[in-house]
Amino acid sequence: MDKPSEHICKVGVGVMIFKDGKILLAKRKGSHGEGEYAFPGGHLEYMESFEECARRELAEEVGIEIQNVKFLFLANVRKYSPKHYCHIGLTAEWKSGEPRVLEPDKSEMWQWFSLDELPNPMFFMCQLSVESYKSGQNYYDNF
Repeated sequence: MDKPSEHICKVGVGVMIFKDGKILLAKRKGSHGEGEYAFPGGHLEYMESFEECARRELAEEVGIEIQNVKFLFLANVRKYSPKHYCHIGLTAEWKSGEPRVLEPDKSEMWQWFSLDELPNPMFFMCQLSVESYKSGQNYYDNF
């Protein structure tokens, strides 16, 4: 029996990018979590590695290059039901380029924020990223 497309679990990849001790965030538009601050990222495409997804999404959304991409955490997220995501959180370091809004229908201006002075409200997957980064926890189920 076929399920409606909204009942499919998707794979999302988010990247917490560091530059001079700050992380890059923008306010989301036009999707779940609208009005919440989030890292760049998006959906994993068929046959794509997590790092390839991160680099592609950054080129499409922000126009910057990254380096030292590392795994941060895995989460099973149902908070934005009926959407259901397997979320892969990554970290990376800024390499080059100035952040630009290349998808204005998806996000507002990109800004660098200190981990001690994060904006509110934060997209749930980004809250998990910060928690994981600070605590070392790398697995979250049933959220």
